[in-house]
Amino acid sequence: MKCIIYSRVSTTDQTTENQILQLREYAEKQGRTVIDVKTDICSGSKSADERSGLREVFDLARRRRFDVLLFWSLDRLSREGTRKTLEYLSRLDSYKVKWHSYSEEYISSLGIFADAIIALMSCLARQERLRISDRTKAGLQRAVSQGKTLGRPKLNPAIEPQAIKLREQGYSYSRIARELNISKTHAYKLCR
Repeated sequence: MKCIIYSRVSTTDQTTENQILQLREYAEKQGRTVIDVKTDICSGSKSADERSGLREVFDLARRRRFDVLLFWSLDRLSREGTRKTLEYLSRLDSYKVKWHSYSEEYISSLGIFADAIIALMSCLARQERLRISDRTKAGLQRAVSQGKTLGRPKLNPAIEPQAIKLREQGYSYSRIARELNISKTHAYKLCR
């Protein structure tokens, strides 16, 4: 099986060498061929699009250039939360690429418990979504109780004739937006 090692550290003061060394040794013991090593030096809370190494991993996975992704631990892959991490693992699955956490051997799609692990992580992701929703609702309730108005601000109805007049004078939608302190899209809608 061909594999890629993915390694990440948060700062330039840290090194990926220890992770890579242990992952190479593990791959060798398992009879796997390491075809590439991808690394990132950035926060694990950044998305895959913001991390060149992880972005390359997904590009190679999509093209089926390797069979297994090895990473030292799940938090080296992502710290974006359970839901996003599960999304990444599911994405690898959709590309028919297996994955394995070296330091958390139970987090692996290589063994017989792969489906159970994915189901458990799905439940955790759902719980995380519910907690985020509850915290958001609580925050909104607190803001309302403190007298804050939620939603988009109401625009003065007199703004529409002003926008139309400016348009008739040859103003661009961008300039109308600046003049009336509204978005360009809103300026366009008002003038139509």
